[in-house]
Amino acid sequence: MWPRWNKSSRGGSNAAADSVVTVTVTAKTPSLKDIQSLVLLQDQEAAAAAAAAPNKSSSTIFHRVRVASTAIRTWKSAAAGSSNRSIVLYYTSLRVVRKTFEDCRAVRSILRGFRVAIDERDLSMDPSFLDELQGRKEHLSLPRLFVGGRYVGGADEVQMLHETGELKKIIEGAAVVGPGGTCEGCGGFRFVLCGSCSGSHKYFHSEEGAFLTCTACNENGLVRCPQC
Repeated sequence: MWPRWNKSSRGGSNAAADSVVTVTVTAKTPSLKDIQSLVLLQDQEAAAAAAAAPNKSSSTIFHRVRVASTAIRTWKSAAAGSSNRSIVLYYTSLRVVRKTFEDCRAVRSILRGFRVAIDERDLSMDPSFLDELQGRKEHLSLPRLFVGGRYVGGADEVQMLHETGELKKIIEGAAVVGPGGTCEGCGGFRFVLCGSCSGSHKYFHSEEGAFLTCTACNENGLVRCPQC
């Protein structure tokens, strides 16, 4: 309740009311000192983040350059005198792990930009590619690029080699893709349905009167595109 208005009184009750109102406002309103402290804290945090950013960027760039330089030296020493420039890329089209999928897509995009023939081996389409990769005794993370039977690197190495212009030198001499680019037989998927079992991976054997496993295709009922 507001204090009773009294024209003849200028002390007592009005003074008490003023003090009460003053205390209430002070309790609910932040002071100028609090606001200055908050602004100062935000400035300190922003300065700390800005100071840390260049160091992190420099460290990342140094690491990528070192990785790319190592890949170049290893590949050149191994491929010296070899005329084989066949390009084999192991990757996956599954989106189960987002980073892996993005890395595979980025490497495929880089390689396709050179308009050269690439033997793309999707592990999600044919599990036998996994056995091939294990046989090469390389780390199983994807993607993995091989040129002329020699290991070039994964996503970081390929991207850095592309930025420095070394990737073009490595794949120089590879077969060039025709003007169409995409295979008309498989649409670029590198696989088609098996003609023997129509993609079911089983067929009916009339003599035995039972369904048998098709040996002409993989477990997904697919075969490599004959036109690729």
